[in-house]
Amino acid sequence: MTSTSTTSCLLATATVAALLVPMLASAQSPNANAYDGQTLTGDWGGTRSELAARGIAFRGDYVGEAMGVVDGGYGETGARYAQQVRVGMDLDMGKLAGWDGGTLHVTLNDRRGRSTSVDFVGNRFPIQEAYGGQYTRLTELSYDQKFADGQSYFKLGYYAMGNQFGLHSLLTHFVNAAFCAHPLAMSGNSGWYNYPVARWGGEIAQQVSPALNVRTGWFQVNPNLGGNIERNAFRPFASGTTGSLFPVELTWTPGKGGDHPGVYKFGGYYDTSRVARRGLESAATTGRHGGYLLAEQRLTREAGDPERGLTAFAQYMVSDTDTAQIRRWYALGGVYQGIGSRPQDSIALGYVGADINRRLIDARRASLVDAGVPGDSPLYHLSQAEELFELSYSVQVTPWLMIRPDVQYIVNPGTFAYTRTDNAWALGVQAKVTF
Repeated sequence: MTSTSTTSCLLATATVAALLVPMLASAQSPNANAYDGQTLTGDWGGTRSELAARGIAFRGDYVGEAMGVVDGGYGETGARYAQQVRVGMDLDMGKLAGWDGGTLHVTLNDRRGRSTSVDFVGNRFPIQEAYGGQYTRLTELSYDQKFADGQSYFKLGYYAMGNQFGLHSLLTHFVNAAFCAHPLAMSGNSGWYNYPVARWGGEIAQQVSPALNVRTGWFQVNPNLGGNIERNAFRPFASGTTGSLFPVELTWTPGKGGDHPGVYKFGGYYDTSRVARRGLESAATTGRHGGYLLAEQRLTREAGDPERGLTAFAQYMVSDTDTAQIRRWYALGGVYQGIGSRPQDSIALGYVGADINRRLIDARRASLVDAGVPGDSPLYHLSQAEELFELSYSVQVTPWLMIRPDVQYIVNPGTFAYTRTDNAWALGVQAKVTF
């Protein structure tokens, strides 16, 4: 993507906003100054609330992550910085065009920086969740519509399907991408994709009962729209479609509105793409599939403050042995909200592991035999799973600024690279700012 094209897209978005502002300049909002104190840029002298009241909402945020390795990995200590800036606009089509329940979304995303994992550890779980596709891209152009008082819903367009399916938002309290906020096995094993990668698709959802929601959809599988292909950053119609991905997800929310609510997601997907088998038998096969369970449960609640307390989480996912890189995925941990006199601060502790497909291990060992490597060589002693322990503390400095010190311990970081790399300690900090 050329800088001229990127600038043109940014200017186009700014032009739309500039045209809308004069049209609504005379509007008076009953919610004037609603943004004061909640965002870095405030209410823009009342203009922001004024526009929101007429159906035009602007949003933006920044994430910066400086993480360093202090022991293990490749044996060299050092730190790397990565960041993400996101800006977008949501148009309430009920207010703007009389389409009650409809919303149009536009989002641009920019990532910059370098990877601590790539430069110092070589592990599968990215130490910085903001690393990947380090350039400016269109990440959403979509429309959604609610019916029947919000009980029915559909969404169409160009967007990240992971914003809707397989999302475990509680895990955004961590820094490592293994926790934020989907099992990596989803995108690692199929054409599934998460933010900021967008592709064409659509979905429908129905609230079957107060505690049960069913969601399904269709999404394009196109590797040429992946995270590291900059030339297609603003080319949503780029060629390269290999198939379709069909997800389905049931969300059960027992105790919703009570003292101990829970969220349980049961899901699966089928990808029609034709791909090579993993391992010694590399003949092509059609279809990739997997199933998952995501769970979180409120365990404690402090009297007098419903926001304080401990919420536990767990994840489990399995994928087909023919095509998957990650055969099994599992995670467990908890987040405690409200620390001492700081009700918005939180502490999070989690564990995640991923088992490599044994077909890949067998193929690697076979290649060592073919190369004449002696049978007693340590190269044959390959690990079966990468694991991660992470502890973070989130300091809510202001409503729009959060600072998160973080420590990670990576076990068997060379698993998916077929190397024997030392376990690694990573330390650092993440900052989040809402514009």
